[in-house]
Amino acid sequence: MNSDTDPQVDLPTFRAMREREAASRDILRVITSSREDSLPVFDVILAHARRLCDSLHAGLFLVSEDGKELQLAAYQGEDEWLVALHFQNPPRLEDTDNPLVRSAVTRTVILISDTETENPDPNTGGARSLLHVPLLARGRCHGVLSLAGRVPEAFPGADIELIQLFADHAMIAVENVRQFCALRDKTEEVHRLNQSLQERVEEQVGELERMGRLKRFLPPAVADTIVSLGADRMLSSHRALLGVLFCDIRGFTAFCETAEPEETIEVLQTYHEEMGKLINAHGAGVDHRMGDGIMVLFNDPIPCENPAGEAVRLAVAMRARMAELGRQWKRLGYRLGFGVGVSLGYATVGMVGSEGRFDYTASGTAINLGSRLCDEAEDGEILLSPRAAIAVEDEFRVVSRGTLHLKGIREPIEVFKLEAETGQASLA
Repeated sequence: MNSDTDPQVDLPTFRAMREREAASRDILRVITSSREDSLPVFDVILAHARRLCDSLHAGLFLVSEDGKELQLAAYQGEDEWLVALHFQNPPRLEDTDNPLVRSAVTRTVILISDTETENPDPNTGGARSLLHVPLLARGRCHGVLSLAGRVPEAFPGADIELIQLFADHAMIAVENVRQFCALRDKTEEVHRLNQSLQERVEEQVGELERMGRLKRFLPPAVADTIVSLGADRMLSSHRALLGVLFCDIRGFTAFCETAEPEETIEVLQTYHEEMGKLINAHGAGVDHRMGDGIMVLFNDPIPCENPAGEAVRLAVAMRARMAELGRQWKRLGYRLGFGVGVSLGYATVGMVGSEGRFDYTASGTAINLGSRLCDEAEDGEILLSPRAAIAVEDEFRVVSRGTLHLKGIREPIEVFKLEAETGQASLA
């Protein structure tokens, strides 16, 4: 990696993420203190949802006890007539033409991007877009969290994910209150109830926080798999045979010294977005990013049959995409290149950290070797360790680049180069 790179930060995106994390913590705090009444939780959820998504109004509906209609449980907005309308004429679950009802019946997110073309309805309170997210537990829908947008296409993917998280929070509150009400008249069980609910909330809060941490350094599919399997042992410190890939942009430090901050941010965002797509598509287990440097691990925490081969296939795809980006950047006057190092070997991996600052990391000779090979790689080169070269020689053509003394590696090592396809040897 280029250790002297000063990475640029997308401050608006960072602030938005911090605001959403703070809102989630606030909701979880109210859940913990509102075991007997879910309404305070609903009010906080709707207030945060309406503010963070800049929605016209927001409502939370629960399925009635007889399972025949959706009843408005909480509302945030200025159109009081909508509240009266829903109380007087609650949506019937047999009316599947109603998008709100359809979300509950099909147990899926329903997004109406433009109410004037997709769902003309005079009773939307002036909303131009609608988002309905079901409250799900044990394969059943218990309600719907609904937001109304001020403009068409008001809810991007990030907003939908946020409201799905809020719906999970609301379901926790509903479940807690139902359990409390079912047992509150049993004097002998009151103490056990309080203790059980507290433990359950703490467990669910911990699960949500753990998922959030995992998704910071694991691809979403890998994080989901680990959480769904409850495979905490996969995250404890252990030894594993890893395919290790390091890559970074050649000339990025010099580029940062002369380019405008906006240009640097745009290049870095494009680079990480495009590389991130390839990392996810190739099923990597872990990726870490710092500035223009990226480390990718294969075979942990999710195993794969050929970690070196998977790493090299990703490297080839990265080089091809970076060649295209390099030609585009060259037209703008940016002379940037790209280099990759791939190694194969055992390393110690696992989650480390404390007080909410955890990371899933790896250490060992294989990691150091991959990093040093990346440092040595010229523009457009993919350098391989001897073990990685042997593992992929039946699938890829590799040639010796000679014996090199690498920083941090005691003995000189023969380095191999993956031969580039025509037109992919250089970016600049």
